[in-house]
Amino acid sequence: MTPRERPGPGPVNGSAKGSGTAEKLIEATRELLWDRGYVGTSPKAIQQRAGAGQGSMYHHFDGKPDLARTAVRRSAEAMRATAAADLGGEGSAYERVRGYLLRERAVLRGCRVGGLAQDPDIVAEPALREPLEETFAWLRGRLAEVLEEGRASGEFDGALDPPGTAAAIVAVVQGGYVLARAAGDPAPFRQAVEGLLGLLDARTRP
Repeated sequence: MTPRERPGPGPVNGSAKGSGTAEKLIEATRELLWDRGYVGTSPKAIQQRAGAGQGSMYHHFDGKPDLARTAVRRSAEAMRATAAADLGGEGSAYERVRGYLLRERAVLRGCRVGGLAQDPDIVAEPALREPLEETFAWLRGRLAEVLEEGRASGEFDGALDPPGTAAAIVAVVQGGYVLARAAGDPAPFRQAVEGLLGLLDARTRP
């Protein structure tokens, strides 16, 4: 589990997929998709990582595509839960956005959901792509809501564009992961975030 990443929901639809073995298979698939992508995540690798046999895997899931769909949705839900906690906490709008941007991240591993969105085999399959699309849409929307709260209260000046700024925040975070991974150093991510916060500071009323 990465720093401050909250676990996903419990049993999947309250079915047998909520069993201990099923959960191990889901978590193993989440990790392998993050590390290796869809093509590199073989059923054998999933079973080995989960410590489960082939029979157990096919008892709970129809196969790799079914398991991957569950794992992708679980990763999307976990990202949403973490962001919701950051943005729904106490403090001003600026403080909550700042908290979201500065929270501890495994920067050099990249964003789990952002990485999935860059996998051509995942984005080519609607059932795998949709949870990612929904999560990023939700994140932009939630950030826009927080920024609009700040504008309405007078914390930010009236020229702030909440939807556009929210999209820019998501883009900077995702781009920061790419820059950091390319450099093999978290510094470019921090620099991008600090630059973004500087732009937000300029929109904050004294």
